[in-house]
Amino acid sequence: MTEQDAPPRLRVGVVGTGRAGAVLGAALARAGHHVVAAYAVSDLSRLRAEALLPGVPLVPVEQVLAESDLALLTVPDDVLPGLVAGLVEAGKFHAGQFVAHASGRYGYGVLDAATRVGCLPLALHPVMTFTGTSIDLARLSGCPFGVTSPDQLRPVAEALVVEMGGDPVWVSEGNRVLYHAALAHGANHLVTLVTQTLELLAAAGVDQPSRLVAPLLSAALDNALRYGDAALTGPVARGDAGTVAAHVRELGEVSPEARVAYVALARVTADRALAAGTLRPDAAEALLDVLARTEEEHR
Repeated sequence: MTEQDAPPRLRVGVVGTGRAGAVLGAALARAGHHVVAAYAVSDLSRLRAEALLPGVPLVPVEQVLAESDLALLTVPDDVLPGLVAGLVEAGKFHAGQFVAHASGRYGYGVLDAATRVGCLPLALHPVMTFTGTSIDLARLSGCPFGVTSPDQLRPVAEALVVEMGGDPVWVSEGNRVLYHAALAHGANHLVTLVTQTLELLAAAGVDQPSRLVAPLLSAALDNALRYGDAALTGPVARGDAGTVAAHVRELGEVSPEARVAYVALARVTADRALAAGTLRPDAAEALLDVLARTEEEHR
């Protein structure tokens, strides 16, 4: 590829060098873009910037925007709308500037105020948990990104993701919140479920509980991804109401919090197993009756 054929390199400004911002800035720099300035609030964010964006000056937000062709706004979801509105009101964006964010919740609509003054909006959400260290750069290889943009900017959005090593997955503007809710439900609640499981096993006197459950949970995840509801096993899927009742009683003694989670998930699991045909209707009736009684007893 000649220099003439090479894709244009952008001057990138990073507003917010938290776990995601510093890593995405480093990934863009690795792809040949020029990270010219960054803004950091906390001492930890400054340390991340020094480690992942060496030599990049840390300057006020206004200067980051003034010097960049691509402004990457990597701030918390609840901060993003107000930040955009305030910067537009202050006249800090410039026409023709790409403005991207990495929020899962929002599409490009949250950047409407910037779009009205001539900016080019992009939503690039990496489907990955970040440590904020160089380890994350390797994890970006093949990492899916939820991409949302106006149709005419889709090639640019997808090209930036590919340059960072990611795999662009298109998400329509209207489905952005549902997309993010699904990811948060799976990833965040999985962590809660696993850590709760480890705590319960420790309470049962099991030494190194992670060693016990790692093969089981890995197999369960693999089976769920391959076979969906057909992968359901265990007392709920079998309709073993007596076993489930014993579980609930014991959990109520050891961890009321875990009991609430177990009962809620058992009800959903029973409904899905019944719909999938793995749980007989008569067994489901007895099981759901047990779960309903336990809920009444603990009110």
